[in-house]
Amino acid sequence: MRELITGATAIVRGALAAGCDFFAGYPITPATPILLQMLQELPKAGGVAIQGEDEIASIGMCIGAAAAGRRALTASSGPGLSLYSEHIGLAVMMELPLVIVDVQRLGPATGGATTVGQGDVQFSHWVTAGGYPMIVLAPSTAVECATLTMEAFVLAQRFRTPVVVLTDKELNLTQVTVDWPELPAPEPVTVVPETVPAALLGENKIVRFTGSSHDERQLITKDPVAVERLNRRLIAKIEAHREDFERGRLDLEPEARTLLVSFGTTSGAMEVAVAEARRQGKRVASMVVQSLWPLPTRLLAHAASGVERVVVGELNPGLYAREVRGLLPDREVVSLQRIDGQLITPEMFLERCL
Repeated sequence: MRELITGATAIVRGALAAGCDFFAGYPITPATPILLQMLQELPKAGGVAIQGEDEIASIGMCIGAAAAGRRALTASSGPGLSLYSEHIGLAVMMELPLVIVDVQRLGPATGGATTVGQGDVQFSHWVTAGGYPMIVLAPSTAVECATLTMEAFVLAQRFRTPVVVLTDKELNLTQVTVDWPELPAPEPVTVVPETVPAALLGENKIVRFTGSSHDERQLITKDPVAVERLNRRLIAKIEAHREDFERGRLDLEPEARTLLVSFGTTSGAMEVAVAEARRQGKRVASMVVQSLWPLPTRLLAHAASGVERVVVGELNPGLYAREVRGLLPDREVVSLQRIDGQLITPEMFLERCL
């Protein structure tokens, strides 16, 4: 079905299709449309939607709902993610499935509340105290806003962890015409057994939850062996399954010498630039990153095979280019960045590849 739609509406549809039955959030530009639509649509599906008194209360409600077995979602922007950070760490320690949408805007602080940015790339990865890794997905189209939100719910349940869907102001608020797909019904998700203690598996069980270091029975402990075993497992359950999270759209070209890399809104300009470069006879490859974290090392290495130069376009001071540079030390990695609240244009990409 061909339809005019925003990314916000697509996220709401994806959440509902994934079986989301609890939402709590607080108004903040440019994430407010998700809150408003969830308040309108979730009760129709039998779920509960609440506007909390602030961001901290909202994510706290989501954690309580997740602990009670609900499929919970919250949505905010960069300043809200800052307020979420302590509770995200609590969800990591309690091993609760939770989906968090961050609609990025220009920072720091209040920054440009009505202007676009992609400055939460590193923040969304290392948002918790203690340095524990996060799963972060990044849609670049309205349809991906729905499909990757659905995948976020699956990954959150499978690995019992919070998952961030990192979008941006332009993608969330802009109306675009798309061929809307039929979203599949949610299927039962099997928790990866080795990622969680046995006490958290199964149904109709009473379990303990704590944000403090604990043993396999969820009892608080200071035993160094038990504490390290817990913390190593929290890291390993993400790191040991890195390839399960890798997602991206590759548009490779034989004998290409330049690879363009981007994510989110910026990917649209990149794809236009690739088409124009090829029209001019240049061999250029591209990759739209859909899973920012853990870093999709296998896909990036495959996309960069044979190229001499990698151009990373992003609306921040080169935060993701820094990661790509570390992964591909033998290639020239060019950081194409913009931090003035305006979009990177196809012409700016073309300058780097012609």
